[in-house]
Amino acid sequence: MTNWKELFQLPAHIHYFNHAYMSPLPHSVEFAGLDGVRFKREPWKITPDHFFDGAMEVRTKFAKLLACPAHQIAIIPSASYGLSAACSNVDPNRGSHAITVAEEFPSGYYAAEAWCKKHQKTLKVIAPTQNIENRSKIWNEKLLDAISDDTAMVVISAVHWTDGTRFELEAIGKRCRETQTTFIVDGTQAVGAMPIDVNRINADAVICAAYKWLLGPYSMALAYYGESFNDGQPLEISYLNKQGAIHFHKLVEYTVAFETGAARYNMGEFSQFVHVPMMSAALDLVSICDPEHIQQWGYQITDPLIKELQNKGCTIESKEGRGGHIFGVMLPGGKDVDVVIQQLRQNNFYVSRRGNALRISIHLYNTAEEAMQLGALITSCL
Repeated sequence: MTNWKELFQLPAHIHYFNHAYMSPLPHSVEFAGLDGVRFKREPWKITPDHFFDGAMEVRTKFAKLLACPAHQIAIIPSASYGLSAACSNVDPNRGSHAITVAEEFPSGYYAAEAWCKKHQKTLKVIAPTQNIENRSKIWNEKLLDAISDDTAMVVISAVHWTDGTRFELEAIGKRCRETQTTFIVDGTQAVGAMPIDVNRINADAVICAAYKWLLGPYSMALAYYGESFNDGQPLEISYLNKQGAIHFHKLVEYTVAFETGAARYNMGEFSQFVHVPMMSAALDLVSICDPEHIQQWGYQITDPLIKELQNKGCTIESKEGRGGHIFGVMLPGGKDVDVVIQQLRQNNFYVSRRGNALRISIHLYNTAEEAMQLGALITSCL
């Protein structure tokens, strides 16, 4: 592709550097959703197989993205739902504390906090150093040092949602495995934009909202639950997750047996005849975009932009310590982030404020020329 923007619902005059907020809708995903609406209007054509086949297709495609078996994938309504399901199944007899990082996304923090309150554990929050140099490296070292045999679980995002700080998932996963600590990753700001292999990072669970880097619909998410969760308790009991559910005429023959793997964690009505085909089309596009390509493209087109901002006194995490697709800009001298964002919007450039950072997020539809224009606009505000 020479013009990725053509694949998305993006007008030519809009310069969207806010993919971490919400993906623009790809044309193929929109068409799949419209097809789903038309399919639902003729219920006499919907068979029991349709309740399962589309969902299995989505689970298989997402599993390929994470390099795991499809039966360990669940379809859920949100990241908060998936994180709560994971945390609630952590052994309450393990350890005296759980660990997360400072300013973790609320869904992960609240899920870990609820487990700690219920089981009278301590939630340890690992904060970054105040040093600008080697900030990511030191933060990761502090996190690794905090994990011990007394740690029940670690709940973190793959990259920090406010500024793109990259957490060393392989090292953290290895440490968790050594200490028998459950490792739960919120992959919402990473999966689909950077390579994630659940086997390499030794994750017990990876939860991912669909409407950002997976290019899918809102109010849908996907989750990997490892084998340690295969006998866990889901947040809800859906008949569709029970063995033999495809035989609708036998549903009153109740059973205690769930489908194998992570199927027990599927949300009720996971068959969603509109969202499931949208999600399937979105995952096809993710595979075409290629997460590694997104990383390299992000680094490439933002390198001049970042250098320009740093020359103006802005603070940005080093290339080694952040994702290529998302990074935060700390403005110099107490400059008001909201004022800068407002001026950018007046010129049809869209970014976000997260915490005290001006957050910029990149996809393949962004160009080097746009990035330079964005840099010029920000520096003019300074």
